[in-house]
Order: sequence, then structure tokens, then C-alpha cells
Amino acid sequence: MDFTIDNAIFVSDKAKEKVLALMDEAGKAAPEYFLRVGVVGGGCSGLSYKMDFDNESKPNDQVFEHNGLKIVTDMKSLLYLVNTTLEFSDGLNGKGFYFNNPNASRTCACGESFAV
Repeated sequence: MDFTIDNAIFVSDKAKEKVLALMDEAGKAAPEYFLRVGVVGGGCSGLSYKMDFDNESKPNDQVFEHNGLKIVTDMKSLLYLVNTTLEFSDGLNGKGFYFNNPNASRTCACGESFAV
């Protein structure tokens, strides 16, 4: 399956800065390490996002690079994450990473769970 810029995973400038800072703090610097994102069952809306730093690719991984950050996901998760943007907020109404996912039909109040 070929992917174009129209069906990828994106990272905002603010999220990129925070990811790189966290990678540095954890001693997991790029390019050896990358951001792995995925979707797992669970949460109050049925599906939850997961993020981690990784340095090993798997056979069915889909690899993207956006805004200078390497993002990897498995093929099953990509079906839910196409055209999703990873964002970061440090405002008064909440602090942390969140996914701006156009595929989600509903999300929970915490922003960590969604349904399609």
C-alpha cells in the first residue's frame, strides 16, 4: 500500500518540540529512536491511543516523517489514524498530548479515547 501526504500521520510544531525534549530526557535520541503511535481497545469510547519511543521496526510497520520527526505505526492502527495530527497543549484547560483525529466519530472528555 502506498501512502501520500494526504493519508499520513502529522505532528504539530509544539508536539514535535515536546516529543524531542522527552526523548532527550529519556536518553532515547533520534535518529536511533522514533515515535511509535498506535490504537488499542479500551477506554470509555472503545479505542485508546498509545505512544512510546522505540528503536525497532516491525515487518508491517508504516513509517512517516513529518515536521522532522519519524513516526511509526502498525498497519491496523493506521486505519484509525490516517490524516491524524498529534498535538500538544500546555494551556490552563489541560496539558499534554492529544490526537486531532478526523476519523473519530466521538471522543471522551479526557481526549484519550475515541470511537469510529
